[in-house]
Amino acid sequence: MTENTVMHSGSPAPAFDFDTPIERRGTGSIKWDVKEGELPMWVADMDFRTAPAVCEAAAKVAAHGIYGYTDVDDAWHEAYSAWWTARHGWPLSPDWLVFTTGVIPAVSTAVRRLTAPAEKVAVLTPVYNIFFNCIMNNGRVPYEVPLSCSRREGKLFYAIDFDALEEALADPQTSLLLFCNPHNPVGKIWDRETLAMVGALCEKHGVTVLSDEIHCDVARPGKAYVPFASVNEVNAKITVTCVAPTKAFNCAGMHTAAVVCADPVLRHRMRRALNTDEVGEPGAFAVPVAVAAFTEGGEWLDAMNEYVFANRAFAEAYIAERIPGLEAVPADATYLLWISVGAILGEGEDSAAFCRFLREKTGLWLSPGTQYRGDGAGFVRLNAACPRSRLEDGMDRLRRGAALWSART
Repeated sequence: MTENTVMHSGSPAPAFDFDTPIERRGTGSIKWDVKEGELPMWVADMDFRTAPAVCEAAAKVAAHGIYGYTDVDDAWHEAYSAWWTARHGWPLSPDWLVFTTGVIPAVSTAVRRLTAPAEKVAVLTPVYNIFFNCIMNNGRVPYEVPLSCSRREGKLFYAIDFDALEEALADPQTSLLLFCNPHNPVGKIWDRETLAMVGALCEKHGVTVLSDEIHCDVARPGKAYVPFASVNEVNAKITVTCVAPTKAFNCAGMHTAAVVCADPVLRHRMRRALNTDEVGEPGAFAVPVAVAAFTEGGEWLDAMNEYVFANRAFAEAYIAERIPGLEAVPADATYLLWISVGAILGEGEDSAAFCRFLREKTGLWLSPGTQYRGDGAGFVRLNAACPRSRLEDGMDRLRRGAALWSART
């Protein structure tokens, strides 16, 4: 059995090629617009071709040759509904769905529509850095609630500080919680009890929840995420959920996503706001690729998750055994490793300085944890969604860079 042939649900899954490196330079890729010899492992897109069904759907649209105005059809609603019902145990009604061109446009729209200028938006840090842009660019104020980081069974473990969260939610100026489920960058799948506690506090203090669940389908085999709004009626009533096939199926350039609101009032407000902001209409490829992903992409996704989490295990073991002072945080979601580098930082140094040094000395480009605030000054983020040979190269560069950093006089 090759490394990229996996078993799922007791039956052999088809083989998909995740091992062959694909040249992405010269394609307009944001990730790969780098100098020759540099290795980008920062932005969250994968170096794998997407599922064959998605490629075929896009090719069919391309072959038609007419790319006019496109509508969202019943197949799109039904594909989302069936996927979340079967795969995530959330009987999501097709009527709850509103199309949008992307999760981040939807987040910005929600911030504008569900809060007033100068109000506060609570975020659990460290968290995806673009959240801060969505908040501050729209004239709102981020209210940072640091996650607690401790050790459990000898490993780093993140959790919500509920006292700090309630203090933030109780602030009369806080009107929205921007929640990340699963959490980027720490790779945390929040359990049902935690989500219920967050929902109860938000309901108590009149705070709406915007749950970004774009990473939900990139999960450790056998480990399921829990949709925030699926937990109970309280969570369902106060939540706007953002979902998409783009992260799991590596098709961010297709600009296709959805907003889910069980509550009809919230749904109406979001539908109107997305249309006002002109981010509610699909391009010619957006609907067919989403339908293909959610109706025909399951086997590819299972194989991809097997491969990515084998990559994660390899990288975690490599760091533990061969890179003194660095430590990867265990995670059940995302293909992004959150790596502690605090032990090799000197006084006044942070992960941004370390990342600049790494890129200069080895060509390895990682995301500095400073971007994500919270305790991110002591962490870096590494994208492991790539062929194993490329990951091995990245680990070697990280080892060499950390050694050079530690050897400075």
